[in-house]
Amino acid sequence: MDLQRRNNVRVTGDGPATLVFSHGFGCDQTMWRHLVPAFSERFRTVSYDLVGAGKSDLTAYDPVKYDQLAGYAEDVNELIEHYGQGPVVFVGHSVSAMIGVLADRRRPGQIAGHVMVGPSPCYMNSAGYVGGFEPQDIASLLETLESNYLGWSSNMAPVIMGAPGQPALGEELTNSFCQTDPEIARQFARVTFLSDNRRDVEGLATPALILQSTDDIIAPTAVGEYLNQAMPNSTLCIIDNVGHCPHLSAPSPCAAAMSTFFSTWAFA
Repeated sequence: MDLQRRNNVRVTGDGPATLVFSHGFGCDQTMWRHLVPAFSERFRTVSYDLVGAGKSDLTAYDPVKYDQLAGYAEDVNELIEHYGQGPVVFVGHSVSAMIGVLADRRRPGQIAGHVMVGPSPCYMNSAGYVGGFEPQDIASLLETLESNYLGWSSNMAPVIMGAPGQPALGEELTNSFCQTDPEIARQFARVTFLSDNRRDVEGLATPALILQSTDDIIAPTAVGEYLNQAMPNSTLCIIDNVGHCPHLSAPSPCAAAMSTFFSTWAFA
């Protein structure tokens, strides 16, 4: 299988360790354009599009395989095996953070560290857990996606992005959402928002940096606090930012926190 074509893989930089950047729902690898250059002089960087997103090979999309996050995690392990050099740190935004956790669980030791940007192991509130959404909220969201994906994207993308002082970012995310195949987006949304990976993160010993925004409609700070307690070698860093995409709207503090994390764990 041609992994480069399947996932539109781009490799830049050089260094003793590899950073693998994985985007979130409705996005593509261009969302990492501020962070990849910040680290390409010290690390080998690998960015890619999830199958079904960006410029990935849409013919590789299998609705059975990708009806669970494990299908995407399988791809991650293949990409790491093929492109990884030295210790590998998986940098995942939103749902991709959990895809990285699943990849780690499947092949322990292949991932040396995680950077989780706006992660959430479960989006639904339940007894003793704050995920940010009531079950009926998720049901309504998915129903709207089914009936009017483009309308939902136009309304929700700017809200998800936040960044009130940077309206162009909201427009960018809207365009990204609208360029995604609606059928694939609907399925990925169901897989994302109905997932529950709390058992997978519980006790995960791989060093992890959790980057959480102060105001995030998708992943409230309570989620970051939950993850920090669940993973024994994790560090929680709260970024002063409104929105779910601090790597775009507040890249400098994200890069600084990542640099500190890498030096602490001596990945390079």
